[in-house]
Amino acid sequence: MVAVKPMKTVGVLALQGDFDKHLRVLSSLGVKGLPVRNESEFASLDALIIPGGESTTMTHLIKENDLEPVLRKFVKTKPVMGTCAGLILLANQTKSEKVLGLGAIDLNLERNGFGRQLHSFSSDISLDFTNGTPFHAIFIRAPKILNLGEGVVPLAMLSDEVVMARNSNVIVASFHPELTDNRSIHKYFINQLVVSEENSN
Repeated sequence: MVAVKPMKTVGVLALQGDFDKHLRVLSSLGVKGLPVRNESEFASLDALIIPGGESTTMTHLIKENDLEPVLRKFVKTKPVMGTCAGLILLANQTKSEKVLGLGAIDLNLERNGFGRQLHSFSSDISLDFTNGTPFHAIFIRAPKILNLGEGVVPLAMLSDEVVMARNSNVIVASFHPELTDNRSIHKYFINQLVVSEENSN
């Protein structure tokens, strides 16, 4: 459980991908989660998770549902977490015209940088905020972070590659934390960004 008082509402963009698994994690932590598909639903949100999935398909659906303006406004100031495809959508430099770059976090990346589906893998990584306790991270067609801009700090490494990072209001991960039983990353997002006085809006 995480201490969420008063109750905050964390939306999960539910157009495509792993949104249901993120909602289950939020529920297991006692956090109110809300699947988000329409512009009107953003008004009730304190934070947002953009899940893994197909970044090109998600881009198409965001545009088809006219969500790009409200997303761009939301991710500039509210707490947001993006995993795998969510990372791609939140970055400002995707090196592809096929996917949206919302510009919420200053980094550039390579889509499928760790390989295609056949090269999916899992590995223990160390998170900066768990005192060395390993986190078993699952990488599926994972984007590779090439470099970080000003104000962006690494939170986890795989060998010499940054696989998780944050700025003031955004956390991104190359992997899928929602696919494990370890809730450390979702707890960190809730406690550090969603309920902290510094980042409350």
